[in-house]
Amino acid sequence: MTEYKQHFRRYLQYTLYLLAIFVLGWGVTSSKALFLGLILGTIFSIYNLFNMFRKINRLGQAAEEGKKAKSLGFLTRLAVAGLAVAIATRYPELFNLLGVVIGLMVTYIIILIDSILQIRFK
Repeated sequence: MTEYKQHFRRYLQYTLYLLAIFVLGWGVTSSKALFLGLILGTIFSIYNLFNMFRKINRLGQAAEEGKKAKSLGFLTRLAVAGLAVAIATRYPELFNLLGVVIGLMVTYIIILIDSILQIRFK
């Protein structure tokens, strides 16, 4: 397994742990809309993580073959984030918009923190 796949699995694992904490928070606390927003944003964030992983794999294959690589899918990730925000604004009684935005950033925050820890403790 390549180092990149190990990183991807670790990011996915941490994100799923955090998602489980959000689900527990939704079930236990009275802040249902906030935790539903966090859950919705995190689910879309996981989709963006998978999409980015797939695009980077294609980029690596294209580099190995000496072909020109396509983009990494910025517009796709932006559209997914827009869809999550649209759902939250359509159903404001269910989803907290701030929770959705924070949930969308979860995987990026995990990647940042994990990278800092890997550099510091290596």
